[in-house]
Amino acid sequence: MASRSTAPEKRPGFFSQIRSLYTFTRSEFRWLPWALIGALLVGVLLGVGIGFLIPPVQIWSVILWGVSGVLLGILFAMILLTRLSTRVMYKKLDGMPGATGHILSTGLGRSWVTSDMPVGVNPRTQDAVYRAVGRGGVVIIGEGARGRLTRLVNDEKKKVARVASGVNIEVLYVGDGDDDVHISKLAKTIKSLPKTVDRATLAAVVKRIDSVSQSVTSLPIPKGIDPTRARAPRPR
Repeated sequence: MASRSTAPEKRPGFFSQIRSLYTFTRSEFRWLPWALIGALLVGVLLGVGIGFLIPPVQIWSVILWGVSGVLLGILFAMILLTRLSTRVMYKKLDGMPGATGHILSTGLGRSWVTSDMPVGVNPRTQDAVYRAVGRGGVVIIGEGARGRLTRLVNDEKKKVARVASGVNIEVLYVGDGDDDVHISKLAKTIKSLPKTVDRATLAAVVKRIDSVSQSVTSLPIPKGIDPTRARAPRPR
C-alpha cells in the first residue's frame, strides 16, 4: 500500500500567478495588453522627463531616472491589472448563488466574523441569508428575491436580538434594485458602518451568537457555478 506523501503542497510561483491573473482579466478585456503597455510607457516617460528636468542634466542621471521610470511603469501596470481583474471578478459573481458568502469571507478582513456558508437558506429557491459580526454591529445580508427572504431575515433578526440585546442590527439585500447593495459594493458598505461595539463586547456577542446558531453545513449547496472559481488569482 502506497504511503501518503508528507511533502507540502507546491503553490504556484509569482510569475505563474501573474500569468493566471492576466489570462483571467484578458478574457473580459481584450484590449488589456495595450493598456498595460500604455501604463508602462507612462512610467518610463515620467522617469525620463524627471531626468531632464532636474539639473544638472547628465546622461547617467537620465538613464537612472529612466530605470526608475521602468519600475514605476511596472507598478502602474500591476495596479491597473489588479483593478481590472477585480471588476471581472465582480461581473462573474453578480447574480451567482453563494457569491455573497465568497465576498464576506474574503473582502472584510479580520475585523469582521463571517462565513462563506449561509446562516439560513431555502434549498428550493436558493435564497440565502448571511451574517457578519463586527465593530459596526451585526449585519444580516439577504441574497435572492426580497419577498421570499422576509421570513429568513426576520428569523435571523429575532435570533440575534435575543442574545445581543442593544447591539445594532443592520439588514442589507444584495441585488441591482434601488434599495439593494450591488455585490461589488457589499464589502465597502459593511466596512463603512459606524463602529458602535467595543472589542470586549464584540467578543462576547460573537460567542453568544455562535452558541445559538444552527449549523447549515448539512444543507444542500445551491446549484450553480462555484463562486470561488470566479475569484481573480492575486500575486503574492
